Amino acid sequence: MKTDTRTTAKEAARNLLKSGLTLTKTDVIISAFGPTLRVFADAYPVVDDEDNEVPPRRALEEAREAVTQVLVDEYLEAEGIDELDDVTEWYILCWLVHESETFSYDEGHQLGLGIGVDIDDIKRSTKTWRKSRGDISLRSHDDRVQNINEKPEDRSSRIPVNPDDLSFSLALDKVHAAMHVYDVQGESACCDWLRERNFDTDSTFKATLKALLQVLPHDHDDWELARDLAAGRTRDVLDLDFSPNVFADDGDETTQTTLGDH
Repeated sequence: MKTDTRTTAKEAARNLLKSGLTLTKTDVIISAFGPTLRVFADAYPVVDDEDNEVPPRRALEEAREAVTQVLVDEYLEAEGIDELDDVTEWYILCWLVHESETFSYDEGHQLGLGIGVDIDDIKRSTKTWRKSRGDISLRSHDDRVQNINEKPEDRSSRIPVNPDDLSFSLALDKVHAAMHVYDVQGESACCDWLRERNFDTDSTFKATLKALLQVLPHDHDDWELARDLAAGRTRDVLDLDFSPNVFADDGDETTQTTLGDH
């Protein structure tokens, strides 16, 4: 039953993507629910391995997970996304699916459960998102990284990412910290910072950076900093095999900005 549900959802999603209709990625997910529920209804009652009845909600969860994977395959070029930590993957998928930093809490919560993340458990420790009424708002790097120009004792302990650290638990923390260093100290200092942490050989750093270039809106400050990291001397230090030009819209400026531009 699980296989049939996921297969049906994927087929529905692929057909919609090929249809030429103007749909958001959320529309694609929701549109796959109908065919999925028909499969569920045809097989009703559905039971698990322990003969417990499976509710229709579980079929929709399977559909959401399956269609999300279709969207990843369709829209993300970055290799190694499925090898990232769950929190970073959730953050990237939120931007990919919803194309906005603010969206329904229920949608974000379900997306997290699909990859094994309870977003309520990570809210305080990672500061990746905040809640406003019934919505989620994704946090950018400047909400998550301590100011490297301040003395450690003067920094807020409530901000989770310390840019002085030599290692980070989340791939997102690595990239957000690099954005901060580039933003406040400039290209040369950022090059040294990247070398000290061996990010030229860190596949999770590169996969996260490449994914953010693809999913962030191009008028977002973090996209501009991701572009800067993927260009010029920092690109050489990181030994990147891609250029930010690949992800630029017509008319986008893909050259690095200077410290004075921020």
